[in-house]
Amino acid sequence: MDILILAVVIALVAVGAISGLVVSSRKKKQLPPPAPPSTPTITAPPAEPQVGEDAVETAEEPRRTIEEVGLPEAEAPAAAPVVVEPEAPAAPAIEVPEPTAGRLVRLRARLARSQNSLGKGLLTLLSREHLDEDTWEEVEETLLVADVGVAPTQELVERLRERVKVLGTRTPADLRALLKEELLALVGTDFDRAVKTESGEDTPGVIMVVGVNGTGKTTTTGKLARVLVADGRSVVLGAADTFRAAAADQLQTWGERVGARTVRGPEGGDPASIAYDAVKEGIAEGADVVLIDTAGRLHTKTGLMDELGKVKRVVEKHGPLDEILLVLDATTGQNGLMQARVFAEVVDITGIVLTKLDGTAKGGIVVAVQRELGVPVKLVGLGEGADDLAPFEPEAFVDALIGD
Repeated sequence: MDILILAVVIALVAVGAISGLVVSSRKKKQLPPPAPPSTPTITAPPAEPQVGEDAVETAEEPRRTIEEVGLPEAEAPAAAPVVVEPEAPAAPAIEVPEPTAGRLVRLRARLARSQNSLGKGLLTLLSREHLDEDTWEEVEETLLVADVGVAPTQELVERLRERVKVLGTRTPADLRALLKEELLALVGTDFDRAVKTESGEDTPGVIMVVGVNGTGKTTTTGKLARVLVADGRSVVLGAADTFRAAAADQLQTWGERVGARTVRGPEGGDPASIAYDAVKEGIAEGADVVLIDTAGRLHTKTGLMDELGKVKRVVEKHGPLDEILLVLDATTGQNGLMQARVFAEVVDITGIVLTKLDGTAKGGIVVAVQRELGVPVKLVGLGEGADDLAPFEPEAFVDALIGD
C-alpha cells in the first residue's frame, strides 16, 4: 500500500514539472524579438546636472517617454506653466431707451391714479345744483391743498364763477370741458418746453442740473441722458457732485447703460474742475450734449450757492450754458418753492424738472413753481423706472388731472 501511494505522488510531481515546461516554452515563444541596435547619434554635451532629485540622466542613457518608462502620470516632470491672459470684462449691454415722443400720454393712467383727486373734487363741487359761497370756498380750498398757490387759485376761482354763471345749466360734459380749458390756461401752453441741446457755436450743448440732494437729482441726470440718447444724441456726463461718495458711481452706471461716457474725479474734488473737464472731453469727442450733475450740499465751508456759481463761471469759459435745469421733489410743495427761489438767485434757471409727481395729489405745484420762477416745467418724473422721465405735455397733464 505504501508503495502504491509513493508511486502516485511521483506521478503527480512529474505531471506538474512537464506542465511548467510547456507553459514556459509558450511564454518564450510569445516574447517579441529584440529590437535591432540603433545607430548612435552624436548629441551636444549634456547640460550641467542639477543638485538633488531633479538631476537629469547622463548621455549614456537616453531619455524615455512616460509611456516607455511606465511611470504614473503624477510622477512625470511638470510641464512649463501656461500663462493665461485674464479676459477683459465684458462691456455692459447697451440698452435702447424708450422713445420720448408721447411718453407722458402713455404714462397718463399712472399719473391719473394719483392726480385725479384734484379734478374729481372740483367736478363734484361744480356739479352741485346751487353754488353758494360755501361751495366756492371749498373749490378754493381744494386748489390750495393741491399746491396751486394763492394767486393762481384766486384767479381760477374768479374765472370759474363768471363762466359758470354765464353757462347756466351745467351738464357733466360741459363742466369737464370748462374745467379742462381753465386748468390748461393756468398751466400754460405758450411756454417753450423743449430742452435746449444745441449750442450756437461749434461745441456741444451744455446742460447743468442743480437741486438739493434727495430730490432725485443724480437719477434725473441719468434718466435725462436716456431721453437724449433716445432722441438720437450722443452724450458725455460730468460727475461734479463730489460730496456724495456714491454719486459718481451712480451716474456712471446710468451712462454705461446707454453708452454715454462719464467724466469724474476724486471724491471731494473740485466740482468746477470736473465740470470743465467734462465739457472739454465733450468737445474733443464731438458729443452732441454734455450733462453736468452738481452737488446739492457740500462738506466744505464754502457755501453751496457760491460753489454752483463757480461751476457756472468755469463751464462758461468753453461757451454759454444752454440749459440750467432745477430738479424739485413734487411732494415738498411750498418747501420746493423756497428751494427754487434760492437757486434762482445764483444761477439762471431755464427749466424745471418735477420728480415724484406720480406719488402726490399736489399737481398744482406745476402752476405754482412756474409762476414763482417765470420758467416752464420741462420734464416730469412719473416713477422709478429708467424711462419714467417724460417731457411735460400740458394737455396730457390736464387730462390726467380731470380723469375720464
